[in-house]
Amino acid sequence: MTAAGELQARVDAIEESYEFFLAYAAQGVSGEQESGPAGQVREFLQRMEEALVVLADLFAAAVAERDAAEQAACRPFIDVLRRDAESSLAAVRLVRAQPVVGSQMIDNLNALIHLRALLTDVFLIDEILNPRVPGEGHPEAPTA
Repeated sequence: MTAAGELQARVDAIEESYEFFLAYAAQGVSGEQESGPAGQVREFLQRMEEALVVLADLFAAAVAERDAAEQAACRPFIDVLRRDAESSLAAVRLVRAQPVVGSQMIDNLNALIHLRALLTDVFLIDEILNPRVPGEGHPEAPTA
């Protein structure tokens, strides 16, 4: 698999985990059960952790496959991505270490500015990996 392909898989894992977390937080789950959503939350936390550990390195590798000008433009962003991923990773690991992971804890994780910054980074990466073609998704801006 190419670096871009592996990066896309990690981006997808982060986005899917966050979507699960939103639904989990809305359920009011105590987290004491080991089955159902309470059991699944740990799986999604692990998937997110695994993605965060390598996210910046995979983006750097994917960018290395592009032209020199784009590589130069991406270098400062890779540093931002690395910091945001490390901050989010610390929070995810903290939550995973808790004996009970209820909806309120996941709601607080979702609200962390670090995770929100990371998600915005990931959405940007997703757009870079999968640029929209005019006429697909977003309407093309009118020209004067």
